Amino acid sequence: MANQLKSRPQSIHGWVAEELGTRIVSGVYQPGEYIPNETSIGEELGVSRTALREAFKILTSKGLLESRPKLGTRIRPRKHWNMFDSEILSWCFESKPSPQFFISLFEIREIFEPAAAELAARNRTEEQVLVLAKAYEAMEQAELGTDAVFSSDLEFHMAVLDATNNEFMISLGMTIQTALMGLFRLSSSISEEYTDSLPGHKGVYQAIASGDATKAKLEMFQLLAKSKENLEYALKNLARQD
Repeated sequence: MANQLKSRPQSIHGWVAEELGTRIVSGVYQPGEYIPNETSIGEELGVSRTALREAFKILTSKGLLESRPKLGTRIRPRKHWNMFDSEILSWCFESKPSPQFFISLFEIREIFEPAAAELAARNRTEEQVLVLAKAYEAMEQAELGTDAVFSSDLEFHMAVLDATNNEFMISLGMTIQTALMGLFRLSSSISEEYTDSLPGHKGVYQAIASGDATKAKLEMFQLLAKSKENLEYALKNLARQD
């Protein structure tokens, strides 16, 4: 495994936390298992015990690890992991997550994004309407097959959250940006499906701009329903490739 280690950043303990965190979320270390003792894993990674212990503290704060007196450091059950942690989400996407991971993430979107659109229609400022308009225009102008497709989609949905003027809703969006980008890469991976989604995004924008909260919620719900179909289709294609 040593030859697969990632390049080191300036922070050694941060690099160790990333390396071990990726192993945990990818299943190299299973919940309930104990991390190899400090000596062996320190030698493998070429780091000091101090760096290793600092990394353990980081992973413990994220809910991935727990210390067991006289036994060692154990991987906690997945239900204890902070899945809204941006680093955990990043590690998950790097580790080719299961289809259920994507479905669970999308279910969260189905819960909060229609409500966010409704709230945005009530609370948005004229300046925020202009930002949303530019975000939609960027989606229309994005060149198919480029990263602009995914980044413009993300900017649109982040603009909706920002227009709620609800700090908790905005913070939630900021927290899962990495995950949203991963979802957009899948659900918009087929050019025709991305193009077909544009009228739905326009409907959300227009409803928010006009201040029609009920319609904004409905438009977002319908947009997500179509996106979920695209996601499920993309996941089936991935399964065939494997």
